[in-house]
Amino acid sequence: MRRWLICLQKNKIHSFSSILWISGVLLLSVGVISLCLGTVSLSFSELLSIPPIVRFVRFPRMIAAIFAGAGLAGAGVIIQTLLGNHLAGPNIIGVNSGAGLMTLIAGLLFPLFPAAQPLAAFVGALIAVNAVFLLSKRAGTGKTTIILSGVILNSLFNAISEGLCTFFPDINLSYAAFRVGGLSAVQPYVLYPAVLLIIISLLIVLFKADTLELLSLGDESAFTLGVSVKSYRLLFLICAAAMTGAAVSFAGLIGFLGLIVPHAARLLVGDEIKKLFPLSLLWGALLMLVCDTVARTAFSPFELSVGILLSVIGAPIFIHMLLKRKER
Repeated sequence: MRRWLICLQKNKIHSFSSILWISGVLLLSVGVISLCLGTVSLSFSELLSIPPIVRFVRFPRMIAAIFAGAGLAGAGVIIQTLLGNHLAGPNIIGVNSGAGLMTLIAGLLFPLFPAAQPLAAFVGALIAVNAVFLLSKRAGTGKTTIILSGVILNSLFNAISEGLCTFFPDINLSYAAFRVGGLSAVQPYVLYPAVLLIIISLLIVLFKADTLELLSLGDESAFTLGVSVKSYRLLFLICAAAMTGAAVSFAGLIGFLGLIVPHAARLLVGDEIKKLFPLSLLWGALLMLVCDTVARTAFSPFELSVGILLSVIGAPIFIHMLLKRKER
């Protein structure tokens, strides 16, 4: 990855708009390929006729992959910026597991209203991200403290979820698939409300990117520059929780994407939020769509969960990031 980025820089592809255009074209191309590939392959001319398999199966799944990837990557940028730690991805500090716990509870309490799951996941993610922030503030603002606080909450939320599965064994099978993460069982009545929540959150952050940039300087510096720190921090935490919770509600507990995508984008465009955030959205959507397409086609007639594939990719990258941080 780093060699590829250096190659781009040496060839003077410095224009941010060019990078966005290239990423957008790649995303569109992979989207078309994902619609054509499957157990029944379609030509481009057949795709234009929009057969039922595309309309009802592949297109919703493509939308799910794009917005789950964008939502988790965008949430990763916000969380890393507010907590001042590039290792604080949504799955690392327990935001995913908090959203997953509330989704599980919503499924138990309102089994006939699956559309309530995105809202429940948003509440769980918001509780988790605020709990991490408060714990790290009370225990000390060191970067290691943030990660440890998140690990503690992650373990707690997962333990409660496992306990609920023990007392309510009927949900154990569906939760096992949810815990791994995947898009094979995406339902439109869950997907589209969640997508709307992600879009609203992304637009808020894009319009307020300058304020998020100021918050990255620290509370005192941001306050000196006229930012209402508490209000805007809460706003951005709500947006991060909404993006994470909405993605988790239909995609399950996808790991590492919200960590590695901002890290890769940061290597190319730096820490400037106006560049980092939109590029992370595109790369998150692209990575998720590529992994989902590979997971459902490479091992046909079997389908590998996209969460498994992302974990296989993300774990070595996370280890590499830890070792690089130690070297510095």
